[in-house]
Amino acid sequence: MNRYQGRVVAITGAAQGLGLAMATRFAAEGAVVALADVNEQALTDATGTLTDAHDTKHRTDVVDVTDSAQVNTWINGITADLGRLDVLVNNAGIIRDNRVEDITDDDWHAVIDVSLTGGFHCARAAFGPMKRQGYGRIVSFSSMSWRGNFGQTNYVAAKAGIVGMTRTLALEGARHGITANAIAPGLIETPMLASMNGPARDKLTNKIPMRHTGRPEDIAEAAAFLASEAAGYITGIVLDVDGGISIGSSIR
Repeated sequence: MNRYQGRVVAITGAAQGLGLAMATRFAAEGAVVALADVNEQALTDATGTLTDAHDTKHRTDVVDVTDSAQVNTWINGITADLGRLDVLVNNAGIIRDNRVEDITDDDWHAVIDVSLTGGFHCARAAFGPMKRQGYGRIVSFSSMSWRGNFGQTNYVAAKAGIVGMTRTLALEGARHGITANAIAPGLIETPMLASMNGPARDKLTNKIPMRHTGRPEDIAEAAAFLASEAAGYITGIVLDVDGGISIGSSIR
């Protein structure tokens, strides 16, 4: 498939995990991929991975999405260098889990600033170029936790905010050929999940109707669909990619 031949795809948090899986997926379909991350060494490693796997053009930039000036410079650099911006994937995010009375001001702001404010900075910067070309796809990352999760007040607030932001971007972008959708991953095999201890991980996995965790490639496939021309009449949704865990518990 070459759905992204001639398209430019920008991804935040792209140096590893889900971000790198998506960058690899888009590159495999011919996209020019612009990777952004705060980890310069990880970006260098990601560049090697993409170059070895796909003979496509890509660019990498060290970008702190909490800094709107850096984000604006990044987006302006993409359009100046590559001529357009077709897809923005807001993937950057962090966790600082704790019970509500133990979440510090710093931990609250750190999670909100990266996951929600950072996504806003990127969407705002991308909206102009997308409106001018009359085409755009914005895919932002929520989480199965957006409905509420113990010990994650800051993270849940950020991911619920992503849902609200996405719905509003969908309304504002619709007349300009811009769609905006969110993905809510479940338990996916990422470095973040790998840090979880065995018993806790097993307990969560047993709650998944499919009885197994997902792969980064599962998320990449979902993103590649929502960002494609084929999904042009889909906007403002939250796509759960979670093996059915968001359905709810069963009496069996």
